[in-house]
Amino acid sequence: MKKIKINLFVKVLIAIVCGALAGLVLPDVPVRIFKTFNVLFAQLLKFIVPLLVLGLVTPAIANVGKGAGKMLLAVIGIAYLSTICSGFFAYLCSSNAFPLYLEAGELSGDAVSAKEFLPYFDLKIPPVCDIMTALVLSFMIGVGIIFTGSSALKKGFDEFGSIVKLTIEKVIIPMLPWYIFTMICEMAAKGVISVVLGTGFKIILTGIVLTICYLVIQYCVACAIARKNPFKCLWNMLPAYLTAFSVCSSSAVIPVTAECTRKNGVSGDIVDFTIPLCSTVHMCGSTIKLAVSAIAVAYITGTPLSLAVYANFVLMQGIAAVAAPGVMGGVLMASVGLLESIMGFGPEQTALVMTLYLALDGYGPACNVTGDGAIAIVIDKLFKK
Repeated sequence: MKKIKINLFVKVLIAIVCGALAGLVLPDVPVRIFKTFNVLFAQLLKFIVPLLVLGLVTPAIANVGKGAGKMLLAVIGIAYLSTICSGFFAYLCSSNAFPLYLEAGELSGDAVSAKEFLPYFDLKIPPVCDIMTALVLSFMIGVGIIFTGSSALKKGFDEFGSIVKLTIEKVIIPMLPWYIFTMICEMAAKGVISVVLGTGFKIILTGIVLTICYLVIQYCVACAIARKNPFKCLWNMLPAYLTAFSVCSSSAVIPVTAECTRKNGVSGDIVDFTIPLCSTVHMCGSTIKLAVSAIAVAYITGTPLSLAVYANFVLMQGIAAVAAPGVMGGVLMASVGLLESIMGFGPEQTALVMTLYLALDGYGPACNVTGDGAIAIVIDKLFKK
């Protein structure tokens, strides 16, 4: 019999259901064992994230190359601008919408401190460096490789990036459902699981609505530049949206996205250049999904979140996400360190963000690939001649 493969989305759903049921019936001892695993895995995440940035962002910068043309720089610039704009769009909408149907501080420390589960032991795994150091070092080495032409150093970081990818794909991602299971189990044992699940549904629905609204804005802007009908162009991109929603990947649906983009009148050469490139640098949907989850967690846990702090997070997250599509769940992994170092999240808050992010993964990549078509329309208008 062929081995049955269950995708990450289904595993996360199973983990949420099983964790909720287990937390309601299990005694304290197994819950503390799960808590021990939770704490250890959180330490492993802190250790791996700076290495992920060094191993993926450095080669991504080096691969741009000294001879990059205007079109390459235009695509990267527009993609980055779209990504950070999506983050600010999410902040503007979420911060005004959440007070209408979420309760501030409902999962604050005071609200859930009635019963605490301590791990049996806490093993510290200090990271090699913090996330900001890793980002700055990645830029320094990446730009240095471009101007010195150091093929040996570039090859070394390419191979180091492959090791980091392998670790993420074979260790971190398979263990994520167990991490979520232990967190949900502890919440159920504390008696706050009903709040988490009810709130989670509202947060995910908010994220889906905001990604659709952002796509409409994207196509209105792009089609105003190219003098096309935005809603007709969006309709032509529907197969790419639905395919990405189903397979939860931007890179895997490049052929579908390219074909849909050609239907919008974009020339073949522009499509062949822009769509594969945007699949690695344009993360507007994933950014909205992450931003909505993070803003909601900050709101329901009573964590202050100023615009200045959030702006710092979005600007850095847009850079860290550039190389993320090379790894399953890469945008989330690249952002874990930023959630803690910039936004001040603790391990429990970060785990809750991860749960919300992974609970319905498809709408982020669906927005990403559909937005790629909008960028292709703009590039076609600017560079077709």
